Amino acid sequence: MSRGLTTPPIGVLLMAYGGPASLDELPGYLADIRSGRPTTGAVLAEMTNNYRQIGGKSPLLEISTRQGAALEKRLNGAAARPQYKVYMGMRHWSPWIEDTVRDMLNDGIQKAVGLVLAPHYSSFSVAKYQERVRNGLALNRGSLEFDFVDSYHTAPKLIQALADRVRAGIERFPAEEREQVHVILSAHALPVRIIRMGDPYKDQLLETAELVAAAAGLRPDQWTWSFQSAGRSPEPWLGPPLEETLTALAGRGLKNLVSVPIGFVSDHVEILFDIDIKAQALARESGVRLERPPALNLDPLFIETLADLVREHSARWQVES
Repeated sequence: MSRGLTTPPIGVLLMAYGGPASLDELPGYLADIRSGRPTTGAVLAEMTNNYRQIGGKSPLLEISTRQGAALEKRLNGAAARPQYKVYMGMRHWSPWIEDTVRDMLNDGIQKAVGLVLAPHYSSFSVAKYQERVRNGLALNRGSLEFDFVDSYHTAPKLIQALADRVRAGIERFPAEEREQVHVILSAHALPVRIIRMGDPYKDQLLETAELVAAAAGLRPDQWTWSFQSAGRSPEPWLGPPLEETLTALAGRGLKNLVSVPIGFVSDHVEILFDIDIKAQALARESGVRLERPPALNLDPLFIETLADLVREHSARWQVES
């Protein structure tokens, strides 16, 4: 959109974590997420192996870009003059959030909704994305009014979409076995110190889990909460970890399990490797069948969730215009 138009569309900045587009980019990517701290040869070798097993790159940018295109189509419909323009920015890799903010400024965007592709708020996650937006505005010496979506962990259509995933996973088992299928709901672990800080992340996750379990019709004894993909630092991380949960359930004699990572909205390394490869290997060793339905990705209910959020946070601008 050029600056010549008197009424530019409302911008929508979708943000995601980022990931390497090739194995050659992996060292730089690891350096960025580690804030420049050296990456040991052993860690680099392990991560290279992990990414090689999921195709040699992260699919996150491709999926997120397709989500953005679907969202823009949903928001604008068949309008001759689009009311919204969706942009994509990554926290830890290209396209960097700061560079995308510059593109928005160059396009003449004056008002925008900032939305992280992660439903649960934490000062360690969503707040960091918002900080990168403010840094981008300062770096580019621009003025752009942002309205940030902090969280959407109870959005009805999101809950419905996740509950659909739970049911889809259970339906992979024979009908006569479905009552005995146990569901593991999970999300990315963060350091335990967030609890002392009063961070709402864990509480929001458990609230989502309760809502999803209820919407999917699970009995209280039919599902378990777990954290996954803890970072590589010596401090304690939120638990119980997925691996311990899986082993404990197998020890109880449960043979049919479904994994639904409710803290993620796209297939990427924390799902494609940590669950589909690492957790699956442990399940086989434990004599357990582990099923994982697809992540939300382009699920229409998820795209509608994002569209609802954008409309809600931009409503006052639409009235003004």
